[in-house]
Amino acid sequence: MTDASTVADIVAVGEAMIEFNATRAEDPNTYVRGFGGDTSNMVIAAARLGARAGYVSRVGDDAFGRSLLSLWVGEGVDTRGVTTDGAAPTGVYFVTHGSAGHEFSYLRAGSAASRMEPSTLPEDVVRGASMLHVSGISQAISGSACDAVFAAIDMATAGGARIMYDPNLRLKLWSLPRASAVIRATAATCNYFLPSLDDIRVLSGAADPHAAITWCRGIGAPIVVLKCGGEGVYVSYDRRMERIAGHAVATVDATGAGDCFDGAFAARTIAGDDPISAARYANAAAALATTGFGAVAPLPRDAEVRELLERAG
Repeated sequence: MTDASTVADIVAVGEAMIEFNATRAEDPNTYVRGFGGDTSNMVIAAARLGARAGYVSRVGDDAFGRSLLSLWVGEGVDTRGVTTDGAAPTGVYFVTHGSAGHEFSYLRAGSAASRMEPSTLPEDVVRGASMLHVSGISQAISGSACDAVFAAIDMATAGGARIMYDPNLRLKLWSLPRASAVIRATAATCNYFLPSLDDIRVLSGAADPHAAITWCRGIGAPIVVLKCGGEGVYVSYDRRMERIAGHAVATVDATGAGDCFDGAFAARTIAGDDPISAARYANAAAALATTGFGAVAPLPRDAEVRELLERAG
């Protein structure tokens, strides 16, 4: 359990959800309950890898909200920034699997997390962080939540924190013009920009990783970590660019891999690693996160990540 006197080094702002995952191909109507939400996955990944992590969100006053709070406490995540909302539910999503990969269906309209706004932010938690993590999903779920993300960035920056941003583009949540405008504005405020290649292709029309990184740097992102799934990751900062190859693992579900990458990258950055070393570690952690079903259950521990890195040489 998290000691209330402990200051979280890494704080994320966003929406957590309950996950129902159709893990058995022979019985697609049977779902296993789990947990999700990109920023929640991220802070749990960071905590499992040894970082002091905290979360800022809202959950419903319902069984799902209580189970999320229990999850975070059990994972050692500081929950002082989580508020229970008696007037709105906890969000839910479903995952199905097919030849094209995993597909998501959401029940999140009007969720407790979507009712976040600048006035509900726990200023002491946000200002006390050494790193703040935010995502495009957190901005897309409502106008007030988007305002809360920008307010949190201002608070954390004023407190001396570094800002990490994953645009995590979801066009089911908002239009491309609005997403593009908000993502561009946010990227210019962050220290670390961690998009996927697929997201940047949609946002910019970039045809390859080099063009995608050029676009990211052009909108003001000083350090770009471009996630390319099983193909690995590209890291660009100052005048350096390096590609880190992917790992061959027995992948069954990539649901939370990008979130795991973000948490691992943040954990190693806080520990003192340079961006390339942090990305190399995070790349291995994300690969391991694809070897089990669900967004949270397969998130690895430090020993597992280091074992994979050692095997890979």
